[in-house]
Amino acid sequence: MTQRLSDEELAQALLSLPGWTLEHQKLHRVFTFPSFVEAFGFMTSLALVAEALSHHPEWSNIYNRVVIDLTTHDQGGITTKDLEWARRADHLSRLFPCSP
Repeated sequence: MTQRLSDEELAQALLSLPGWTLEHQKLHRVFTFPSFVEAFGFMTSLALVAEALSHHPEWSNIYNRVVIDLTTHDQGGITTKDLEWARRADHLSRLFPCSP
């Protein structure tokens, strides 16, 4: 079972996740793309990641922006599952034209 990260563990993990911040006790990031098609393609690819990890994000898409918030609800906070999801999102974002 995945356990919630301590504040210290989370602070350390954020150092290796550029662009991710902590908002409302969730990992948060906004990805911006040249168009809706690239943004939606990114989300579609990440949907496969979510299924593979059996861990689903809180996210939204408005035209060329994808907003992602990650937390593990049954643990009441951020866990290693969220960190892995964020790393995979970062990796996939390199495959799409994306602005920081």
